[in-house]
Amino acid sequence: MRPLRNPVIQSALAWLLAAWMQLCFRTMRWTWEDMHLAEEVWDRGGGVLCVFWHSRIGLSPASWPLDRAQPAKALISLSADGEFIAKAVARQGFPAVRGSSANKDKADRAKGGAQALRDGLRQLKVGALAITPDGPRGPARRMAEGLPLLAKLSGAPVLFIGLSCSPAIRLKSWDRAILPLPFARGAVVWDRARYPEGGDMAAVAADWTARLNAVEARADVITGLAS
Repeated sequence: MRPLRNPVIQSALAWLLAAWMQLCFRTMRWTWEDMHLAEEVWDRGGGVLCVFWHSRIGLSPASWPLDRAQPAKALISLSADGEFIAKAVARQGFPAVRGSSANKDKADRAKGGAQALRDGLRQLKVGALAITPDGPRGPARRMAEGLPLLAKLSGAPVLFIGLSCSPAIRLKSWDRAILPLPFARGAVVWDRARYPEGGDMAAVAADWTARLNAVEARADVITGLAS
């Protein structure tokens, strides 16, 4: 039996991960770049899509101040690993919208993706929805069309969030995910867009991929994280 399929082990590990992340966030030295783009969205309120690559999900809670920004939920897959991540981020104030557009040949995943789309649009009427557009299984840094579709249907602005820290733990996962270490140097870099009127979905996904890569690369330069 895989450990993450055991609810007791899963809950315990999620608690430990959340506690570790909060310890790291409190002791890290942070640099914030183009933060005014996010502040304008926070001050205006309403729906917003928060976007970062899957490899930086362990840093993502640090980018969203719960005492200032609108309430946020995270779009997380229906897998056992997704359940673990959902519990960890929920402990930090970010409940999950469950579902995935991956594995479209499987009926349960397709059903989950459709429900996630409906729940995501509902969340975007009142607050923020966090998305990793290359999740849950990649390919890494390749954006599916789910994000542009949500932006088009909701009309919500999109915040591209580049996250980095160094030194960091780099996992041997498909996305080479990083986890923070205490007293590391951290960086958050923002960019912002809206779905262009009459835009082609594939072209928008390509442009937004480049913009998300750019803010992440800039964050890595700030922290000195090796690729």
